[in-house]
Amino acid sequence: MRVLFASLASVGHTYPLIPLAIAARDAGHEVFFAAGENVHPPLLRNGLRPFRPADAFYEIYAEDLEPELARLRPDLVVHEWGQPGVAVAAERAGIPGLWHGFGRMFPDGIGLQPPTRPDRPHLDICPPSLQDKDFLATAERVELRPVPFSEPAARLETTARPLIYLTLGTAFGTPEVLTTAIRGLATLGAHVVVASGRIRPEELCAVPDNVTLQAWISQTDLMPHVDAVVHHGGSGTTLGALAAGVPQLVLPQGADHFANAEALCTAGAALSLQPGELSAEAVAAHTRTLLGRNAHREAARAIAEEIARMPSPDEVARTLPEWTQAS
Repeated sequence: MRVLFASLASVGHTYPLIPLAIAARDAGHEVFFAAGENVHPPLLRNGLRPFRPADAFYEIYAEDLEPELARLRPDLVVHEWGQPGVAVAAERAGIPGLWHGFGRMFPDGIGLQPPTRPDRPHLDICPPSLQDKDFLATAERVELRPVPFSEPAARLETTARPLIYLTLGTAFGTPEVLTTAIRGLATLGAHVVVASGRIRPEELCAVPDNVTLQAWISQTDLMPHVDAVVHHGGSGTTLGALAAGVPQLVLPQGADHFANAEALCTAGAALSLQPGELSAEAVAAHTRTLLGRNAHREAARAIAEEIARMPSPDEVARTLPEWTQAS
């Protein structure tokens, strides 16, 4: 069977699809991946045959993909929530398609079109206890365990001190917010690992000895050793921390961050600080609450157990041929 995956050309939208794409490849299916060139390197390294449809840089429009569908003739198209144009192209070509989520169903007003048409099943990587209740009640969902994916990075040495992971992701955050968080966390006597992303080190404050600053960190390798995560509320970091049973402090910056923060706090697995509440002292106080044994950690561990019970990418990949018969 030939399967075509498609995503926006960003880490937050491409990486959630890679575990299932690898599982489909390992199950013997022929896999191709449509995306802008920015995310081609990890796809190439995993044998997923990436290509850029037409002149697509970030988003793929239906007209971009239609010639490629005629060329490849896939049996199934798996398209993430940020690519409604791919769903339209697949429907026009008469090819069965599956939506693939990247977290909770996102709210209106964040610059993405809700995937309501065409009406197709959703591969849902969000644990049901955190998923949007209206989406749970109305969508045809196929549960899929969120498996963190990240590129290899230098190995970080852990210490006997508590370990705190700080990131504002790859698309959001400012030097001012990151500096404020670093200053607060540095006072806790823990080892603080910071992934600065697009923010250059010279834009930040001088960091003390207990802070390790790197542009890129393998979140997948680090998360099992972390005692608390301080982050922006992006879906990838949110689910990665939950899968490891780690409590979170969310500093929402935009997009779906505020909705994610609200859901996490309602579930008891996180605390949050809204932009107007942010200070080094508040970051330190909230993170201190999360360290050690507490109700937030127990709630995070309960969700980790829920995630572990969800079907793995290998299990779901074995069911993909069933969807080629869907009307």
